[in-house]
Amino acid sequence: MAEKLRKRIHEIQARLKSRPETAMVSITAASRVVDSEGWLSEIKVRDHTLTGDLPLNFAGTDRGPKPTEYVLVGLATCHEVTYRVVAESLGIPLDGIAVTVTGVSDARGFIGLDDCARPGFVEVRGTVTLDTPASDADVERLRRMVEKHCPVLDALRAPVPVTMEVVNARRRSETSLSSGRS
Repeated sequence: MAEKLRKRIHEIQARLKSRPETAMVSITAASRVVDSEGWLSEIKVRDHTLTGDLPLNFAGTDRGPKPTEYVLVGLATCHEVTYRVVAESLGIPLDGIAVTVTGVSDARGFIGLDDCARPGFVEVRGTVTLDTPASDADVERLRRMVEKHCPVLDALRAPVPVTMEVVNARRRSETSLSSGRS
């Protein structure tokens, strides 16, 4: 790992140990329809703008990943980053890493044809390929630590409370106007 990354990891660890109140992080992502005739969405997170869409075989324009593909991208990338961070923390040399994940889902659940079919993934499997001179025992220790500390893996494996408020923009503006608020 580059010395710059190694130094940054140690700085972050030291900061979080000395000021644990800074450990909680809130992340906001927003998505809005761009093409009301199709499925194209503009997604914003931090200072990044991404595109979401559905594939051609689902009446999309295939100009971006579909939402479940972003879940897989998140898992693959988070796994890769977590391996690098944990390897550094444990002193395990890691010269390279590649992560591939595949999700299997039943479209009948999403489209509402079968209430018994889950709309999300029924299975996710992956392969982590490491380039390391580390022993098998160290690689296994690394794997266990990554599985314990990977945020996206944790979000997929453990139930997370999710609440989604639905707001009717037309009614909200009508209410705002009728109540005299702007």
